[in-house]
Amino acid sequence: MNQKTAGILSALCTAAGISLPALAQDSALVDDPALRRAQADGEWLTHGGDYAETRFSSLDEIDAENVGRLALAWSVEVGSRDGRQESTPLVHDGVLYGTTTWSMTFAIDLRTQTLKWIWDPGAVRDPQNGGARFCCGAVNRGPAIYGDKVFVAIIDGRLAALDAATGDVEWMVKTTPDNPNYSITGAPRIVKGLVIIGNGGGDYGSRGFVTAYDAETGRQAWRFYLVPGNPALGFENAAMEQAAATWTGEWWERGGGGTAWDSFAYDPVADLLYIGTGNGGPWNRDLRSPGGGDNLFLSSIVAIDPDTAELAWYYQTTPGESWDYTAVQHMVLADLEIDGEDRQVIMQAPKNGFFYVLDRVTGEFISAAPYGRVNWASGIDAEGRPIERAEARYRDGPVIIYPWPRGAHNWHPMSFNPRTGLMYISGSERGFTYEADLSGSLGITFGRGGSSAGSGKAPVEPPSIGSIAPAGQPGFLVAWDPVAQEERWRVHFSTIENSGTLTTAGNLVFHGTQEGVFAAHDAETGEVLWQTELLPTMGSPITYELDGRQYVSVMSGTDDDNPPGRLYTFALE
Repeated sequence: MNQKTAGILSALCTAAGISLPALAQDSALVDDPALRRAQADGEWLTHGGDYAETRFSSLDEIDAENVGRLALAWSVEVGSRDGRQESTPLVHDGVLYGTTTWSMTFAIDLRTQTLKWIWDPGAVRDPQNGGARFCCGAVNRGPAIYGDKVFVAIIDGRLAALDAATGDVEWMVKTTPDNPNYSITGAPRIVKGLVIIGNGGGDYGSRGFVTAYDAETGRQAWRFYLVPGNPALGFENAAMEQAAATWTGEWWERGGGGTAWDSFAYDPVADLLYIGTGNGGPWNRDLRSPGGGDNLFLSSIVAIDPDTAELAWYYQTTPGESWDYTAVQHMVLADLEIDGEDRQVIMQAPKNGFFYVLDRVTGEFISAAPYGRVNWASGIDAEGRPIERAEARYRDGPVIIYPWPRGAHNWHPMSFNPRTGLMYISGSERGFTYEADLSGSLGITFGRGGSSAGSGKAPVEPPSIGSIAPAGQPGFLVAWDPVAQEERWRVHFSTIENSGTLTTAGNLVFHGTQEGVFAAHDAETGEVLWQTELLPTMGSPITYELDGRQYVSVMSGTDDDNPPGRLYTFALE
């Protein structure tokens, strides 16, 4: 089957809702030991490359000296024209598993570059007829694999386990309430035989939670809520009772928000699961919690026991969140020497513009510094609490605040290279006009009333942080030193929706732009060593080894009048 035929067959199967027969032998089982050694065999077994979510590969056949010889090995059409490609593919036993818009899932035999199967979950696309409401496109950020199954979260709130060899459905559960205001765009994670999944919908009056399911049977193991419900109905656990003390009014009438729509990480030594939580719903705290309060656990990193779902610790990046400053952004685990002491840390660059380093065992605040343009706070104090500026709550009229609601860094995964000691973050530098709206006349209207409390005024172009940005170039790729809390280098782009990053032992950082430029940068200097043009917008690149040869793959494509999305794979000529 050639590439053109594969593309045509893919489209026909998608339209018909059927699977192709398997063209290769069944994959070997993925077990817990395999996930612990994730990159050791040159595969890409988890969303972040490993449990620590570093997106670092020890492969070095492709390096800073020879990357100029990188060329397209093959590509396959896998997507539709219905939205952006944001998926991170997975690779195991010679097969690549990926997702595309509307949660469609596929498998490609890497030795023949042919489609093994494609599965369309048949998600209803109209919220008036049972479909989900979502803010930012019918995207999907990737699958998970465990045992002999592939797991995919579906935009309408379902979670499916597929046979890895055939694409047949093994089990399926509904993970969200029967409510169109809930959706799922994130990738599941596997922890100790459990499939971990959150959901979105904080902008539509939803209450955030995370659920774990037995990977073999689909049976629910536990559910951990991220904001409290109606106290009159009782609290699900001690953590929710603790959180309720930080809310006022009748917040549960509007949901509260706090949805975990993207990032998770796991430390198998500390045996802690880390959850990144979302913004408040509605945005303005004066509307959802009129008496003030920090509103736990909005915009937080929450650490829980993956067996019992008991709270271990939490850290809130944005107390009393009022700007859509989620903390669902990528979390990375590493061991760093800080002030002469070896520290086990968790790092995050959430939307609010500060880069955080915390002790991942205790949650202790270590340090924070702005990695993008910030004016809502002048800094973070010694206790780890932001020092808010007086005008930040926009109570006295419209005010331009940085970062904008998309954040200094959004869903695009960052990567950490232990050899350079640097984190590579794709972000943007823009401001937004916020305006208080306690009447519900502005912004997004929720299903149960209220609004986003942000006006629809156009964002403004800010200057850069740490270097002079050419006019009209708000996007950036920054190499950040988490120990010194300062940038090493920064590259600017004219677009703000860039891809996630991948870094390798070959001293490289791979990154794509909204315009479709896919490039390899020198990890030490930021110099562009190689680039090519793909379709506009990209998912997050991965690298793997097959039969002794290193490859780099990335999903690319968007909606409008562009061709359908494609998976591109590169290797040295």
